[in-house]
Amino acid sequence: MLVLSRKRNEVICIGENIYVKVLNIHGGKVRLGIEASREIPVRRAELPDPKPSELQEDIPVDASLEAIT
Repeated sequence: MLVLSRKRNEVICIGENIYVKVLNIHGGKVRLGIEASREIPVRRAELPDPKPSELQEDIPVDASLEAIT
């Protein structure tokens, strides 16, 4: 496991097309913005994999998030 330290608004690049940005740090919580192709599934690890019938084509994105790149 690679462990990195990042400050607010700093970005981590994974490969050539996945970006993880630290949006906010408040107390013990870190808010992340993740930008990746729609073909790459992104989910919280504690949630089970969705069934194919539960997948949604267009999931609304919070328009207030700044572009990561």
